[in-house]
Amino acid sequence: MKKKILLLALDLDGTLFNTESKISDANRTALKKAIAEGVTVVISTGRPYVGLPLDDMADIGIRYAITANGSEIFRVPEKEPIYLDGIDAVTGCRLLQELYQNRIHLDAFIQGDAYTQASTREVAERLDMPASIKYYILNTRTVVEDLGAYIREKNLTIGKMTLNFMPDGNGGYTDRARTEQLLKAHPEITYVCGGYHNLELTKAGISKSAGLHLLCDYLNIPGDATMACGDSENDLDIISAAGIGVAMKNAAPIVKAAADYIAPSNDEDGVSDAIYRYIL
Repeated sequence: MKKKILLLALDLDGTLFNTESKISDANRTALKKAIAEGVTVVISTGRPYVGLPLDDMADIGIRYAITANGSEIFRVPEKEPIYLDGIDAVTGCRLLQELYQNRIHLDAFIQGDAYTQASTREVAERLDMPASIKYYILNTRTVVEDLGAYIREKNLTIGKMTLNFMPDGNGGYTDRARTEQLLKAHPEITYVCGGYHNLELTKAGISKSAGLHLLCDYLNIPGDATMACGDSENDLDIISAAGIGVAMKNAAPIVKAAADYIAPSNDEDGVSDAIYRYIL
């Protein structure tokens, strides 16, 4: 007998999206069937609201999104915030001052939008990742001349920062190790890898699993009646916390080890497979 699943949380990149950042027909059909059976489908992503596939979500019937690794939860398509928390402006500006000593591309996600500093555009264009991901990064950010000054002047709370690194030509990534050492000295933040060797940092205590618990309370859904699918380190905690945790075949080994089930890859309709196995 299948465990009753009332909420399905889905990562986007590497999970619901294939390598072209598209939702396959098989995944789309399975999701519509799950929703017709009364399941609440939720996006759970490191992306900000501005990076959500809103047209696809409207077509499928997805009304909620845990974004920025759990720091910002929205009702869709109203962009109605259910929960917002993050790094305060003073702490954020101090971090930015330190981080910009390294050669990185940095995005700051703030109340659903994404901001980047003009000086890091060159790094962004040299990132080692699929063309669809690079296109998304280069075309959904608001570019400002001085990100720290912008945040300080408007007293903005930062939901999440994403740090991307260029290949160094020797199999590694320029300034990544040094940046990680810098972050370890800041207990007020937490960081994970969200894919493509990046580092994603939020306020300590924020995570996709915490976002899942908040949304379950909001929707009055028991935590053990949930299923979560993901592939990267920023999905590890939500896969462990959900009633059923599913890792894609393309997932990081640490994520696979924590999962209850390993589905086919994101290019093999893994989400659809998991839905038919555990929900339909």
